[in-house]
Amino acid sequence: MSKISFSSDYTKGAHPRILERLAETNFEQIDGYGTDDYCKSAAEKIKKLCGTPEADVFFLVGGTQTNQTIIDMLLKPYEGVVAAQTGHVAAHEAGAIEFSGHKVLTLPSFPAEADSADGSEAPSAVYSDQVGKIRAKDLKDYIDTFYGDDNHEHMVFPGAVYISHPTEYGTLYSKAELSELSDICREYDIPLFLDGARLGYGLMSKRTDVTIQDIAHLVDVFYIGGTKVGALFGEAVVFTKGAPTKHPVPIIKQHGALLAKGWLLGLQFDTLFTDDLYMNISKNAIEMAELLRKGLLEKGYKLYIDSPTNQQFIVMEDDRLKEFSEHVRYGFWEKTDDKHTVIRLATDWATTKEDIDELMKFL
Repeated sequence: MSKISFSSDYTKGAHPRILERLAETNFEQIDGYGTDDYCKSAAEKIKKLCGTPEADVFFLVGGTQTNQTIIDMLLKPYEGVVAAQTGHVAAHEAGAIEFSGHKVLTLPSFPAEADSADGSEAPSAVYSDQVGKIRAKDLKDYIDTFYGDDNHEHMVFPGAVYISHPTEYGTLYSKAELSELSDICREYDIPLFLDGARLGYGLMSKRTDVTIQDIAHLVDVFYIGGTKVGALFGEAVVFTKGAPTKHPVPIIKQHGALLAKGWLLGLQFDTLFTDDLYMNISKNAIEMAELLRKGLLEKGYKLYIDSPTNQQFIVMEDDRLKEFSEHVRYGFWEKTDDKHTVIRLATDWATTKEDIDELMKFL
């Protein structure tokens, strides 16, 4: 019997419409390295949607390459990037940022209290929807402390700020929180970079007040994830005010992020941003996550995080987890003690109600 799979949101191939267009164009002779008409069309659709006609859009091969390339492009040799302690570049990219010569400067990402922003407690959750985020006060305190140190010329400068939306814990920034971070970054002339590997799931959450236009207005660079949201692979990078360097393509290539058959990326994003496909399939993941969350709570499982997106985290007894592992594919997250483990169950653009029902039947 095959296992029920909720391990991640990149375990399936691509949306059928993308596969159809790849087949339709398979024998076309197309220029490489992102100079083709499909990339140009996709870039224009993205700029129009974001309301940023002056933006520069590039299509890169994957998330780690994208994070490393953007951060290296933003920073001077003596600068590091500020990130949440649980941020992807700090925790789950095998030191890719440090490998490029830049230190990751971490800030705490678990609030002192588990209450949510409006003061209400998360239902059956250990932590609220504030987990995984950088708080504006912490960022300002960090920068002020750095420049208040007479020895700061001998230290790694905070040269950029990295956030992800959704975060590693599926939580989201509010528009007010993004605005506060943006104001601080602009006050100190530090670029703000938003990792959007799961951006579609954040934009379609029923508990967000942030639009893609808000993001384009408040950050200096962000990317629209395709790998986890319906594409075979690839991410669309948007420099909202134009690329920070005169020659970005050589830097992209140096980081192994430039695809020779670049039209394969452009064609996928051109498809995703036709007829609202990207948003519609992202909405499916959110609707299925709500069913998953509801079912887990009804079964008596304890949520670890009050996540409003497609990633749901539960605390499970290790004795139960052994049997669970034989039937369900899940993501290990962390140990809470010697008898309990936090696991992640993720829905995606193609999850069906039947998938949820099958899991609930097993539980």
